[in-house]
Amino acid sequence: MTDKKQLKARIRARMAKTGESYTTARRHTLGVQRPRDDHGWEFRGGHHPDTAVVSRLTGVPEPLVLLAGGGIGAGYILWEFKRHDSAALVMAFRNQWQYYDRWMTKTLDRLGVPYTNHSTGGAKGAARRLAEELDAGRPCVVLPDRYHIGYWRLPKELDGYGGHPVIAYRRSGGFVHVDDRGSGPILVPEERMEAARGRVTSYKNSLYVLGGPATGDLAQAVGEGLKDCVEHLSSSSDSFSLPAWRKWGRLLTDERNAKGWPKVFADGTRLAGALLSIWEGVEPVGIDGGNLRDLFADGLDAAAGLLGREELGESAVEFRRIHGMWHELAEAALPYAEFGRIRELTVAVREAVLSDGEAREEDAEELWRLRAEADRTPRKVDFSAIAEHVTAIHAAESAAIARLREIV
Repeated sequence: MTDKKQLKARIRARMAKTGESYTTARRHTLGVQRPRDDHGWEFRGGHHPDTAVVSRLTGVPEPLVLLAGGGIGAGYILWEFKRHDSAALVMAFRNQWQYYDRWMTKTLDRLGVPYTNHSTGGAKGAARRLAEELDAGRPCVVLPDRYHIGYWRLPKELDGYGGHPVIAYRRSGGFVHVDDRGSGPILVPEERMEAARGRVTSYKNSLYVLGGPATGDLAQAVGEGLKDCVEHLSSSSDSFSLPAWRKWGRLLTDERNAKGWPKVFADGTRLAGALLSIWEGVEPVGIDGGNLRDLFADGLDAAAGLLGREELGESAVEFRRIHGMWHELAEAALPYAEFGRIRELTVAVREAVLSDGEAREEDAEELWRLRAEADRTPRKVDFSAIAEHVTAIHAAESAAIARLREIV
């Protein structure tokens, strides 16, 4: 038992310092983790919630699911919540990240996956439909609110902030069995699942049932997805496309704009939460799988052979370099020397969910207590240093997408 605790401590320390996912850090530390199974359901892990559920239910490798769905995206929004005296930074890295249903249906259609999509405003009807599908042996993709689903042990102030897709594949004894990219089952009480699915209005009680493996032309799906990617990221939107990074880089040092960071964080408080959002959003230690440039690069390598275009392999090399640039940004925003304990606890919470099915209460309580304290503490940050990283990333991604446009 002591050896196991020491191993986990070594893995968590590596994750906190490098930003690696649990699987990658464990592989470097020891070896590959063997997933468990639950009554025949095999756990295969996963990188990004959206692409992982499609990959698990269709058999298409996750990097190619990302490509078929339109590849990477870009998004930046800084929300201010006066009631909670907080600021929330939203960073997004998947194509059409603001419209989950549109992305899901587009991806499934391209891959040739039969599916049905159900949604209803009635909680009882939604619960009954889920129960019927599971009892018939049909796994379902659902979108529960993270606070209400419970196993992340989030604080009350995050009630209704949304969630990500997971697979509900079985129910027994009043529990729904959930696969959330971990190595074993997560058991969620049925009444909790009902509340979590009905919490967010924009995708209330959404449920997808996939009718089988992908039967479409995978090469064609990937080719269409790559064209979608370059078209999307070549648009002029400064909230939902590459110009979002340019806008963010400027706002980091703009002292006159109401959304400029020098104005929003003038007294130095609430800033820690924004810096934490950068680190959690960029690195795979966060809930959403990170900036996805590494997964995209894996997809480009696979697509090079699938489409017979060696140049895609060259693009893969560039996007791995850009993935490293994002890591450098995360380190600049949230240095380990100052935020080491918070980073370690963030890793511990994620690792516990993936391996044990629920975050440990003591870790979650300490994490959110330290986060609240950090957010209340005035601090000075050199925004220009962060802006330099963001501006460099914008330039690199713009050039990489322009090159990808030439190829596809």
